[in-house]
Amino acid sequence: MKHLIIYAHPNIGSLNHHLMQTVIESLQTENHEIEVRDLYQFNFNPVLSQEDMNGQRLGTVADDVKVEQDYISWADHLTFIYPIWWTGMPAIMKGYIDRVFSYGFAYRYDQGIQKGLLTGKLTTIINTQGKSNAEYESIGMDKALSLTSDKGIFSYCGLTINRHFFFDKADRPTPESKANWTNQVSAVFKN
Repeated sequence: MKHLIIYAHPNIGSLNHHLMQTVIESLQTENHEIEVRDLYQFNFNPVLSQEDMNGQRLGTVADDVKVEQDYISWADHLTFIYPIWWTGMPAIMKGYIDRVFSYGFAYRYDQGIQKGLLTGKLTTIINTQGKSNAEYESIGMDKALSLTSDKGIFSYCGLTINRHFFFDKADRPTPESKANWTNQVSAVFKN
């Protein structure tokens, strides 16, 4: 299977980086094809410009966007790894979605009805957050996070969600938590 990992965290010593390495190692043991797009490493431009918007209306995209769309087209399984900051994805990941998941590539409207164009592809989302799951559940943020990303982006574009992890208190993980999360992530990719 062809796996694309789209990763957004600037710190190579982060838990997110550890989880990305876990995904890579798990996929390698199963001999899958793997591509990693580390948005901070290659300095992805997250700013959706007027030029981008004009091009999307004409069915054309910037060269850097086309590269990313080619990776997505190639993949059978997309894995997104990013922290939850201010109850959302980092700006670089949001900008990636804004620019790369463009009209005509990721979705379109047929006679006013929205249609996702990335069907037949799986996605796994791995998020870390500083708040506890209990804190987010008590204010409904857990449902809001799932709704805005799972329904509002990934399913909207036709992707089938394989699994969405929310690892809490990630800014101060215990060794037991980190081992547990590593095992959970590894298990998803070893089948």
